[in-house]
Amino acid sequence: MEWTACLDEYEKLVYRMNTPRVVIDNAVCSTATLVKVDSARRHGILLEAVQVLTDLNLSIKKAYISSDGRWFMDVFHVTDQNGDKLTDESVIHYIEQSLGTIHFGTSNCSNGLTALELTGTDRLGLLSEVFAVLADLQCNVVESKVWTHNGRIASLIYVKDCDSGCPIDDSQKIDRIEARLRNVLKGDNDIRSAKTSVSMAVTHTERRLHQMMFADRDYDRKPILQHSTDSPVITVQNWAERGYSIVNIQCKDRAKLLFDVVCTLTDMDYVVFHATIKTAGDRGHMEFYIRHTDGTPISSEPERQRVIQCLQAAIQRRASEGVRLELCTEDRQGLLAYVTRTFRENGLNVTRAEISTTKDNALNVFYVTDAIGNPADPNTIESVRQKIGLSDLKVKELPLIYHAKGEREEQAVGVGGAVLLSLGSLVRRNLYNLGLIRSHS
Repeated sequence: MEWTACLDEYEKLVYRMNTPRVVIDNAVCSTATLVKVDSARRHGILLEAVQVLTDLNLSIKKAYISSDGRWFMDVFHVTDQNGDKLTDESVIHYIEQSLGTIHFGTSNCSNGLTALELTGTDRLGLLSEVFAVLADLQCNVVESKVWTHNGRIASLIYVKDCDSGCPIDDSQKIDRIEARLRNVLKGDNDIRSAKTSVSMAVTHTERRLHQMMFADRDYDRKPILQHSTDSPVITVQNWAERGYSIVNIQCKDRAKLLFDVVCTLTDMDYVVFHATIKTAGDRGHMEFYIRHTDGTPISSEPERQRVIQCLQAAIQRRASEGVRLELCTEDRQGLLAYVTRTFRENGLNVTRAEISTTKDNALNVFYVTDAIGNPADPNTIESVRQKIGLSDLKVKELPLIYHAKGEREEQAVGVGGAVLLSLGSLVRRNLYNLGLIRSHS
């Protein structure tokens, strides 16, 4: 009995040591909420912490990361998309709960959906062909994310059977889906590199997209068109006395930038021991002190160049090329096939897409350019809107994350007193869509 009691006390001690301590503080900083996380160090825990915050569409304005031996401490300065501090208690409680369990690992199942992974050469109209095949095979697309970079495309598509509303687990049907999608991806010139796979569960969607494009070596390909001169500036140097490699990144700030960088370093088997992240206006500066998981720094010039290439690709994959179009309408079978076919018939190429459905409503975001990657003609955009529905398909600007609060208030008054979305409504909607809270309506 005494031995059993000792084991119980030991297990409790181990649990307390390994459970992250989370403090959320609104008093220290006047412009942001501080989120502090203390935890035993293990590979990937920084990525999981950043993932919790970015999945709620919070903006990380500053961050300080430091590890002392086996212990790890993170401090994040976060705001909502409007640049305001966090005040909603349900959101704060969710962050505390989520960050308090990250040490035990997280898995992101597909919630009873079948996950399709696609990679290949991007081309005009490819998405319309993919969605046409899925519609023909009676697959209902519930969620999807599509990224393109350097002439390559990666997509995760979550589907269910149209008739039963259940995951697709029939092996013969899965084989048909894979075969037809592979033929679409191959086209006339991508016989070797086109890949498709089907599973019932995946890791975090955006992390998986990074992994897919990394495996496809998009970082090693030349861009078809170079639109922006504002490329990330990345340097990697070794600090021999301390055994660290120091990675410095200066680039345009945007949503989920820190996630994209930390995700790539983690999946390349580097460990972040110390880091400083700062933003000023629309610029971001990040400095990371890293080592391999075996404790060694970067050891060769080819490896240093590869790290720079991979980080540049990670930052640019999510860059928003083109006009942002939002489709909000009642969901129906074949909707995506129809919309993307209309894009193709009017010479619009989709560079990025986020597909989601809530109950019977579809909320889809598309970034489109012309056929060769140049800005789309406004007349073409209006023509497409008229065909799909002016009230359903709208041109949207990117969230004005970096505007000062005074400018936002003037803007709100100037639009007839329209009120900007509060953090509560914005993040509650994200939590509700994820099935983490109930609607109070």
